[in-house]
Amino acid sequence: MTQVSSPESQAAGRAATMGGADQALEADQVTGFLTDCLAAEDLDGRSVCVIVPDATRSCPLPMLLSAVHGALVGRVSRLTVLIALGTHAAMTEAQLARHLGHPAGDLAARYPGMTVLNHEWADPGTFVSLGTIPAERVAELSEGRLRESVDVRLNRAVVEHDVALVLGPVFPHEVVGFSGGNKYFFPGVAGQEIIDLSHWLGALISSAEIIGTRGTTPVRALIDEAAALVPAQRLAICVVAQSGTGALHSVAFGDPQAAWAAAAEVSAQVHVRYLDAPVRRVVSVVPEKYDDMWTAAKGFYKVEPIVADGGEVVIVAPHITTISAMHPEIEEIGYHCRDYFVQQWERFAHLHWGVLAHSTHLRGTGTYDAATGVERPRVRVTLATGIPEDVVRRANLEHLDPAEVDLAAAAADPDTLLVPEAGEVLFRLR
Repeated sequence: MTQVSSPESQAAGRAATMGGADQALEADQVTGFLTDCLAAEDLDGRSVCVIVPDATRSCPLPMLLSAVHGALVGRVSRLTVLIALGTHAAMTEAQLARHLGHPAGDLAARYPGMTVLNHEWADPGTFVSLGTIPAERVAELSEGRLRESVDVRLNRAVVEHDVALVLGPVFPHEVVGFSGGNKYFFPGVAGQEIIDLSHWLGALISSAEIIGTRGTTPVRALIDEAAALVPAQRLAICVVAQSGTGALHSVAFGDPQAAWAAAAEVSAQVHVRYLDAPVRRVVSVVPEKYDDMWTAAKGFYKVEPIVADGGEVVIVAPHITTISAMHPEIEEIGYHCRDYFVQQWERFAHLHWGVLAHSTHLRGTGTYDAATGVERPRVRVTLATGIPEDVVRRANLEHLDPAEVDLAAAAADPDTLLVPEAGEVLFRLR
């Protein structure tokens, strides 16, 4: 039986919830639940900015956004949807139509009275500064790993609305532990400074250690601290989707921290698979929603913990032809373990720390001997993609022709784990 807590229960830092790990919610149930939750909020005559994910995050967004739109349009003074791109490529009109579920070129056909904005992260005019987190506070939040102040900049669309409503899924995440909640503000629609600091903090902890960690990790603590500076009232709808189908296990509504915490508990049950022993090889087949290695690297993050020392992860994605159009620096520095950067910090500190963090995430754990210049990654990373071999090898990764990948043989090999829809489910050892 579907479990539901009342909208009133989200007061005082609690979340109203529906569903659970063993549930599959119907669309009308979710719509009714969200309608009731939003009806209980004092939103009449106020402006609302809804922050939603881009297409690299999967959930039944058209259904969810339709429920929110139906509950708010005509009631609020202004309704704006902001796509939380972080530093991903902007979505085109056609992509937005598919993503939000409206006819191409006709947003009003499904969402009358609503405006949709891409997060234009490359334009300095996008942002407004909310203030600074002092160095001593950063040191406290990061448990001593970093000690420097950070300017907290945010998309001005959030600041210029009375209410900021996060709407999106929660999954295990390589930087923060579990995604969602206040993460849609930082880094979702944030300035480069807080993105770089938070991502590098996650890299210092390491993806293998932080991914799928329950509770408030140091990165989550930093994000929550930044979110406390947002002048708008903050609310969140955090959902847990069944990976590969889009069906919903659960929905939580409330302040972003409470709604996220409720969803993360469900995600930890449905998005983490446990193996009894490590495997020598993982073949991760990456779906087309990840269109470059910057996003497709999730096919590595989510399986690294189960690979034996000296093992290999093969990322299969023939549709991917570039490492990152938005972040060409990654081709220059390549992929390296954390200690490669830490022990040569004077060489790399001037680069975007978010780029350095991405590099460590895809390379995984390893060691670097500054005296000899020898780097020893724990596992091999092989790309079976459309990226040219010379580009792959310059980036310090192995190359394999996708035509040589035999998925049937991989599935039959007892030393290999085949992951057909890689990127959302985390694999761990018991």
